[in-house]
Amino acid sequence: MIILTGGAGFIGSCFLWKLNQEKIDDILVVDHLDNGEKWKNLVGKKFYDYMQKEDFIQAVKDKKIQKPQAIVHLGACSSTTQTDANYYIHNNFEYSKTLALWAMELGIPFIYASSAATYGNGENGYDDQCDIDKLAPLNMYGYSKQLFDLWLLRNKYNDKVTGIKFFNVFGPNEYHKGTMKSVICKTYDDVAQKGIIRLFKSYNSKYGDGDSLRDFVYIKDVVEVMMFLLNNPKNTGLFNIGTGKARSWNDIARSMFAAVGKQTNIEYFDMPEILRGKYQYFTEAKMDKIRKAGCNHKFMELEDSIKDYCSYLKNKSYL
Repeated sequence: MIILTGGAGFIGSCFLWKLNQEKIDDILVVDHLDNGEKWKNLVGKKFYDYMQKEDFIQAVKDKKIQKPQAIVHLGACSSTTQTDANYYIHNNFEYSKTLALWAMELGIPFIYASSAATYGNGENGYDDQCDIDKLAPLNMYGYSKQLFDLWLLRNKYNDKVTGIKFFNVFGPNEYHKGTMKSVICKTYDDVAQKGIIRLFKSYNSKYGDGDSLRDFVYIKDVVEVMMFLLNNPKNTGLFNIGTGKARSWNDIARSMFAAVGKQTNIEYFDMPEILRGKYQYFTEAKMDKIRKAGCNHKFMELEDSIKDYCSYLKNKSYL
């Protein structure tokens, strides 16, 4: 059995799809299904049971869950605008500690989601082999992930677990994420139907409007690398998952217009003040470590991945 927390979420449900593709369905899915449409990510997937996250963690504490083969812990509050710091601590930090300690007690692989948000403004680079004590996240989400990374390091547990620093992941199954959806998902209807896209203006003199750079990585590539890590549990520590190649928001826009067969038409608008001091103008994953570990996956070019994603967005279809 594999325990998959966050299994109804964006990355989690796509990894569940990948596990099913590999003929694996002995999976306990853990998540929090509320009034939204996240449940649709589970439709058509194969797994043996589902538990709400509160019931699951209590069952773990009460030792009522059978020993799994591995735990893939993707469940977390991923909002970068949530203002309740206590919620982040409880949901992202304390919950993760409980699961990690349980996995280490059982002697099983523990793969968890860290985040590229831990790198902050990038002044220390985006190297998964850096001194993580020097990193300064720009928001509480990133800090909650940083706290867990540091807790593992200071307790000398980091060589017993595997953390993944996801960069800008996009693709099918993110439809429920509201304001946290990718710009591709948010703007597809405007691009396809109205022939226009709106992007933030730049508030950094080093970058023109729409020219800030991010490491955008397609979900179909992400789950391939995750599968590699699950199949090779000796690879412990932190690993970036990005493409290793930063691209601009303008590149995103041009690729979307090309995918729907329309002329590029970009309008720039003011960024909300709450984001201006916390905005990352450049991210690019250093991918040497995962390559040295033996992962030779070739990532799709941005233009090809956006074209593929738009084929899903056209009918809002799922993996």
